[in-house]
Amino acid sequence: MSQLESIIWHVLGYSAMPVIIIGGFAAVAAISIWLLSITADKEDTN
Repeated sequence: MSQLESIIWHVLGYSAMPVIIIGGFAAVAAISIWLLSITADKEDTN
């Protein structure tokens, strides 16, 4: 494996974990907000 390939794989390896954590956090937040907006108490206009 060339030096460039080694650098690329190291960058990909070290960047994978933060991307997974941040992506998971964003997905859970988005799903939670969506569920809360569905189940929120709606005001009756009657």
